[in-house]
Amino acid sequence: SSGINAEYGPLGAPGDPPVPPLVNAERNNDTLSNGTEPPASNNGSFPRPNAIPTSEEQMAMIKNKRGLVQKLKVLRSELAKLQTPNGYCRIEVSREDVFEDSYRAIMFMRVSGLRKRLMIKFRGEEGLDYGGVAREWLYLLSHEMLNPYYGLFQYSREDIYTLEVNPNSAINPDHISYFYFVGRIVGMAIFHGHYIDAGFTLPFYKQLLGRKCTVDDMENVDPAFHKSMIWILENDVSSIFEEQTFTIDHDSFGRLCEYELLPGGKEQRVTEENKKEYVDLYVEWKLKNGCGQQADALQKGFYEVVPKHLLAAFDEKELELIVCGLGHVDIEDWRANTRLKNCTQESNIVKWFWRVVEEMDMEKRARLLQFVTGSSRVPISGFAGLRGSSTVNSGPRPFTIHLVPSMSGGSLPKALTCFNRLDLPDYDSFDTMRDKLTTAIEETMGFNVE
Repeated sequence: SSGINAEYGPLGAPGDPPVPPLVNAERNNDTLSNGTEPPASNNGSFPRPNAIPTSEEQMAMIKNKRGLVQKLKVLRSELAKLQTPNGYCRIEVSREDVFEDSYRAIMFMRVSGLRKRLMIKFRGEEGLDYGGVAREWLYLLSHEMLNPYYGLFQYSREDIYTLEVNPNSAINPDHISYFYFVGRIVGMAIFHGHYIDAGFTLPFYKQLLGRKCTVDDMENVDPAFHKSMIWILENDVSSIFEEQTFTIDHDSFGRLCEYELLPGGKEQRVTEENKKEYVDLYVEWKLKNGCGQQADALQKGFYEVVPKHLLAAFDEKELELIVCGLGHVDIEDWRANTRLKNCTQESNIVKWFWRVVEEMDMEKRARLLQFVTGSSRVPISGFAGLRGSSTVNSGPRPFTIHLVPSMSGGSLPKALTCFNRLDLPDYDSFDTMRDKLTTAIEETMGFNVE
């Protein structure tokens, strides 16, 4: 059956076709299926969020709050009870139009359909989805739907690539519907145990949880504003704010407008006694200015997929980790949780692999991880938490290095993303392996069936 959501657009899921045979999905790393070189990324100038390592504060939280991993296990268990047992959430998209194709598919589905096991297919590619294709789909979709080029989001600061809702998003007449879509996608990522490859501001996550933001939340979003508000709170403003009322002047599309922070704000003067209320209202306006409808639509789409009460135990920093995973790649944790097939720790191919990884900067390590697993993010529990299948409660699937002597020494490495496995030919030198691996992760895309 199908229906229409009056606010956000069409909903309804078609019947599921027969379940496909279980086949390993594998990247085609030499050329695309038509024999041509793969196209360049269409992400434009959108900076890669994973180039920014996870903050020291986040890493300390992971080490000190082991309860987060336990809370996540409880969340996964509760979400598993909500997963529709039969059928698949089938989505077919093209790489070139992953944003619009995904939007059309997701907006026509009921919530029960979004909770079915993901089965993503890239048009023109043969790979079947048992985890890896879905991870790559979310990786590509993240870069598109959150790209400031489309006007839905903007960078909170010029020097840090964290995202916030763009108050001028109405330049796109359908922007509310798109925010509803983004909310559904973020919810689906959590529901199916995947990650969004981007970073929002902490106030964004706090608002998503329905919690009130304070002046302290502005420190990393707008340091100058935060400093100004703190100064007001810590100093006597009686002589400075003689004419200041509960109003602010702001620019709206080139026009200076006055906004009352509360009813009758024009008539109420800011005093030493009520300055805290003034600061609180100013912070609230600063975070919500022109973004109320957008935030409400995003939140509605999000909580349709992941019920709000299931996230009550998490704070905004924990929610950020649940949505984005870890951006920091810990090599020792990676090495300790890697499975070896047809090789040992003493094999040259294994020694060379870790030497290549150690030489890489953080961004290249993330790209290598994305090539092999379909995601550039690391689970909250580290590499031990890597999973394969798209089912909510699927078991671990460790990162695997597989030596394949039958492959030509001139071949590129291949990745089976659904199994987090890297097939490496028996290269005759470190330089050859480094060059081939670099070519594979930087210049290839697409899935094939083996």
